[in-house]
Amino acid sequence: MSHEIAAQATAKAATPAPQAAPAAPKPAAPAARARARRPARPRVQTAPTRDRIVEIQNALSREGFYSGKSSGRWDAATTAAMKKFQTANELTATGKVGALSLQALGLGSEVAGRGAPLPPPQGRASVLSESELLASDPEIP
Repeated sequence: MSHEIAAQATAKAATPAPQAAPAAPKPAAPAARARARRPARPRVQTAPTRDRIVEIQNALSREGFYSGKSSGRWDAATTAAMKKFQTANELTATGKVGALSLQALGLGSEVAGRGAPLPPPQGRASVLSESELLASDPEIP
C-alpha cells in the first residue's frame, strides 16, 4: 500500500497545478471611457450680442418684416419677422440667424455660407519674381 501512496504522490507532483486565469485589465474610469469614445465637439456658435440683434431688427424693419421698437432681444416677434424674411428670400424659414440670412439682410459676408474658399487659378503666380521686381524698379542697380 505504501507503494500505491507513493505512486499517487508522484502522479500529483507530475500534474501541473491549475493556474488562475490571467487578470482582466481594469476597466477605465467612466470619464476616461467617455473621452475615448466621443469625438471632439465642434465649437458652438455663440448667440448674437444685444447690439447685433438691434442691427438685425433694424434691417428686418428696413425690409418691412419687423415692426416695433428694436429691443435687442430675440423674441417671438423677431423670430416671426425672420421667418417671413427668409421665406420671401427663398431661404429655409427657421427663424434663426444664419450666414445666408445675414447676407440677404446686408449684414454678412458675401461669401459666408457658400462653401470653402476656391483655390487660386492655375497659371502664373500672383506675386512677382525677384527678377521682375528688380526690372520694374529703375533705382535698383
